Amino acid sequence: MRTTMTIAIDTNALVALWTDENALNLAAQKALDEARSRGGLVVSGAVYAELLAEPERKEEFVDRFFAEVGIAVEWGFSGRIWRSAGEAFRMYAERRRKQKGAEPRRILADFLIGAHALVSGYKLLTLDERTRRTAFPRLAVIRV
Repeated sequence: MRTTMTIAIDTNALVALWTDENALNLAAQKALDEARSRGGLVVSGAVYAELLAEPERKEEFVDRFFAEVGIAVEWGFSGRIWRSAGEAFRMYAERRRKQKGAEPRRILADFLIGAHALVSGYKLLTLDERTRRTAFPRLAVIRV
């Protein structure tokens, strides 16, 4: 018996899908197709907002793409998600201070996206496997 799961999609996986770089685009398309065959697809409101950072990418485009592919948007964050993101962000900031900035700079949205997937019991499709596993060791990650 095949079990279905819900897979949350990170911003970077969707941006890779829409990039002109062929290898990255193909890898993202393959990962998204495989994820869709395994279960439901969701993004958090943070991912949706980040996607709109590109001036040419309007709400109508994102909404149409999500409708065609079957990606749901989960707009709200529970207190558990905020707390989990805050704790992971604090630990990241401590590591970064100790390493004198050697770790790449991250923003709070990165941790909200990871916490949303973890607390919701989803797997996370991302290009940034290392950062997500470091911040959320119990999070099931699918690498593009």
